[in-house]
Amino acid sequence: MATLALNQVKKSYGIGPGALQVIHGVDAQIADGEFVVIVGPSGCGKSTLLRMVAGLESITSGTIQIGERVVNNVQPAERDIAMVFQNYALYPHMSVFDNMAYGLRIRGLTAPQIRARVDAAARILELAPLLERKPSQLSGGQRQRVAMGRAIVRQPQAFLFDEPLSNLDAKLRAQTRLEIQKLHRELGITSLFVTHDQVEAMTLAQRMLVMNAGRVEQFGTPEEVYERPASLFVAGFMGAPPMNLLRHASGVRPGTVLGIRPEHLVIGDSGWDTVVDSVELLGAERLIHARLGDELLTIRVSAQRAIPDLGQALRVQPQPEFIHTFDAATGLSRS
Repeated sequence: MATLALNQVKKSYGIGPGALQVIHGVDAQIADGEFVVIVGPSGCGKSTLLRMVAGLESITSGTIQIGERVVNNVQPAERDIAMVFQNYALYPHMSVFDNMAYGLRIRGLTAPQIRARVDAAARILELAPLLERKPSQLSGGQRQRVAMGRAIVRQPQAFLFDEPLSNLDAKLRAQTRLEIQKLHRELGITSLFVTHDQVEAMTLAQRMLVMNAGRVEQFGTPEEVYERPASLFVAGFMGAPPMNLLRHASGVRPGTVLGIRPEHLVIGDSGWDTVVDSVELLGAERLIHARLGDELLTIRVSAQRAIPDLGQALRVQPQPEFIHTFDAATGLSRS
């Protein structure tokens, strides 16, 4: 295991005035054994950043340090990391055992050493009954566990996960998230996990690095990012549904954007006058989408509450202790 440090890491394509800069000076200090999720929308640079840590992309400037060693010019195979990809990348003609053992054979481990490592990983991932099967005989979730097992047997200093769950259906994603959490508890290996799914980020991360257009918007625990978003981008990206961001509601000062989470709005006899636009039924809760002038407001309520009619007038009161304010020009939090 090892610490991981990114110091003013930048990435540009091309040279000179016409170069396209895609990563703009990322700083992050990741503790030994910490699980950090890099989250952001498509095209924000999160996979590029991960690939630079892996050595699959060169960096333009800055330093990447794994443990005590700066690895800017170190080949991927010599960085002592293991990567789990979105597409599993299993050898179709090999058994589960051979897929997991292949890298160890290349490294020259003995047969007993290989057997011990594969058996240990198979036990952790509940793959022992499947070791003689081929990938074509496995479900998507089982293939992903084999890909993780192949990484585990390497016993690396760090795990790098590049959107490993995006090919799975919703039920398998939830199940595999639990398996990854259990895996990290058992192994305690420093991990970087890339995803565009903010729910996945919230449930997996010890800390998360929220990226936007190649920049870090916020680096903190899931609770810090959700409860105290550092910018309009984080407030609007993190949360399902995201925070309401209002520019014209009563009480909003010029140059300020008011933010309030859907669960922190109370329907009652006072507050903003809104009109119901639509209702989403989500089992134990409901989302009421209402018009507040020319802005749309989302209100989270219990399923025990009667469903309002479309076009019905509602008065909605924000809970003052949960109101956030942002600078309209810079997008930064003023709260």
